[in-house]
This record gives sequence, structure tokens and C-alpha cells, in this order.
Amino acid sequence: MDGRSLIQPGGPPWVGTAVDWQRRYTTDEAKLDLTIALSRENVDRETGGPFGAAVFEIPSGALVAVGVNSVVRLRNSMCHAEMLALMTAQQRRDSFTLAPPGVPAHELVTSCEPCAMCLGATLWSGVSRLVFGARREDAEALGFDEGPVFPESHQYLRDRGIEIVGGVRRDEARAVLQLYLSRGGTIYNA
Repeated sequence: MDGRSLIQPGGPPWVGTAVDWQRRYTTDEAKLDLTIALSRENVDRETGGPFGAAVFEIPSGALVAVGVNSVVRLRNSMCHAEMLALMTAQQRRDSFTLAPPGVPAHELVTSCEPCAMCLGATLWSGVSRLVFGARREDAEALGFDEGPVFPESHQYLRDRGIEIVGGVRRDEARAVLQLYLSRGGTIYNA
């Protein structure tokens, strides 16, 4: 798959070519390495906030879509990395769900635990697995408001068949959050 031809709603121009679209990502750590690299690149290039996300096919580890936080750049509060990755994945699959009949299961992998909006999108997207690095308290320590996310929020997703794995590569993901803060990044929803 050629990243240059990939639909990237809201993503900065570099996103489509910043990843190896042919690679198979077979471990949670490899998937988090990608999303953390995207989040760091977004900070380094000053194209958005310190968050990156990707959607993968679970059985093959094939990369379907990526997203980076674009809230400030696009002046749109919904342009979170997870939202952009899910939107792109659904466009690529030509479906409003990532769980249509006959299609391999998908997962959302994100550099930081999703906020309330992104958890809702996770539920409706059709993914069957969610993996994240940094925890919500890491983002909140910078001043981000993650909204009403409770242990019951995660349980609600689990009750609907979505596996949740958190804290993978947390230190590395948290380092990008700190980098963003040290460079004076905008905390857009404080």
C-alpha cells in the first residue's frame, strides 16, 4: 500500500509517507512504537498535539490507517488522533463499521488513553480491541481535560466485546507528552 495515495482526513501532509505501509506489526509494543513515533513527529514538526493513533487488522498486523492530533492546526476540537485514524480506516474499508461481515477484526492503538469522545468513537467504530500507552492522568498532568472517563466507561466497552490493554510503552509515550509541554505546546481544552 502506498501511503501517498491514502486518504488522510485532517492529517498533515507528512503523515501518509511517515510509516512503512507494507510492514506487519505483530506485537503491541511494535504498534505502540509506531503511534509514539507519530506523536513525537507531530510535536517535532509542530503540526499538532502529542498524540498518535493507528488502526490495524488484528490477525495480520496490517496497518490500515494512522492519525495524529490536529486540533490546534485545524481549529477543530474533534480532530484527535484516534478520531482521524478511525475515520480514515472506515473510509479505506468503505464502511461505517470496522466489523462488517467477512472482514478481519480491527484494533485501535493509541499513544495515550482515549478521552471521553474517543472512547465513544471506539465503541461505535467496530474495533474489537483498544491498546494504549500513556494513561489519562499523564495527559491530565499537562493540563488536558480528558472528560468523564470512569472505570465504568472501560467496563462498558469490555461488556460489548472490546478488549482493553493499557500502559504499553507508557514511559516512552509519557516522554512525548513532556516534550510537548517543555516546548510550550498549546493545551487546547484546559
